Amino acid sequence: GSYYEANLGASWEIDVFGGLRRGQEAARAAYEASEAGAVATRLAVATQTADVYVTVRGLQARIAIAQQQVETRRQLLAMVRLQYEKGIAAELQMNQAAGSLTQAEAQIPVLEAGLDAAMNALDVLLGVQPGTYRTELAAVKPVPVAPGLTATGTPADMIRRRPDLIAAERRLAAANARIGVAIAEYYPKFSLAGLLGSANLFTDGASQAQGILGLRWRLFDFGRIDAQIAAARGQEAEALAAYRLAVLRATEDVENAFSALVKREAQVGILTRGESSFARARENSLAAYQGGVVSLIEVLDADGNLLQARDTKAQAHTEAARAAIAS
Repeated sequence: GSYYEANLGASWEIDVFGGLRRGQEAARAAYEASEAGAVATRLAVATQTADVYVTVRGLQARIAIAQQQVETRRQLLAMVRLQYEKGIAAELQMNQAAGSLTQAEAQIPVLEAGLDAAMNALDVLLGVQPGTYRTELAAVKPVPVAPGLTATGTPADMIRRRPDLIAAERRLAAANARIGVAIAEYYPKFSLAGLLGSANLFTDGASQAQGILGLRWRLFDFGRIDAQIAAARGQEAEALAAYRLAVLRATEDVENAFSALVKREAQVGILTRGESSFARARENSLAAYQGGVVSLIEVLDADGNLLQARDTKAQAHTEAARAAIAS
C-alpha cells in the first residue's frame, strides 16, 4: 500500500514584553558595526597608500634638489679649478670645492634607498609584486598640495565621520539592546502555532488542522536570568569604555593632524622667505668671491644654507600633505 501525507506548520511568538524587538535592535546594531568596521579597514588601507605615495613624491623632490646642488657645486669646482690652473686660486680652495661636491653627492644614494623602499611599500599596499609600478612612478611629480582647513571641516566634523567611532558606537548600542533581551527573560513568552495537512491512506483521504497556544516561563530559573543580565550589563560597560577610549584616541589623532597641518604650512611660508634670502646670499657671496673680496668658505656656507632651506621646505610640504591625509 501507499501512504501520502503533506503538512504545513507555522508558529509565531507574541512579543509582549519586547524581548524579540530588543534582539532585533541588537542584531541590526551589530550588523551596522560590522559595516563600519569594514569601511574603517578600507579607509586605513587607502590612507596608508596615500601616505606612502606622498612620501615617494617627497623623496623625489628632495633627490631633485640634491641633484641641483651637485650640479651647482660641480660648476663651482670647475670654476675654481680653472682659477687654480691660471694661478689665481690656491690648491686648498680647489680641494675645498671638491670636498663639498662629494659631500653633496653622498646624500643622493641615501635618498634613493629611501625612495626604493617607499616604492616597494606602495606596490605591496596595492597588492602587486615590488617594482611593478616603478616605471610609472619614475616620472618626478610635485608633492600633492594639502587642502586648506576650510576644505577639511572642523575637528568635530572629522570625528563624526570616522568609521571607527561609528563602529564603536554601534557595538555599544548592540550591547545595550542585549540587556533588554536578558531582562525580557523574567516574563512569560506566548506563542501561537498552527498546522494544516492532508493524508491519503490506500484509497481514503483525510485532512487535519491544529491550533496551539503556547506559554513558556522560566519561573524557577530567575537566578540564571540574574546572572545573564549581570553579564549583559558587564559587556555593555566594556563596550562603553571601548567607545570612550575610541573617542579619546580619535580626538587625539585629529587634533595632532590639524596642529601638524597648520604648523607645517606656517613652516613652508617661513622657509620660502628663507630660501629667497639664502639664494640672494649665495649669489652675493659668489660675486664677492669672484671679485676677491671673500674666501671660498663663504660661498660654500651660503651654498649649504640654500640646500638645507630647500630640502627642509620639501620635507615640510611632504609632512603637510601627510598631516592632511591623517586628519
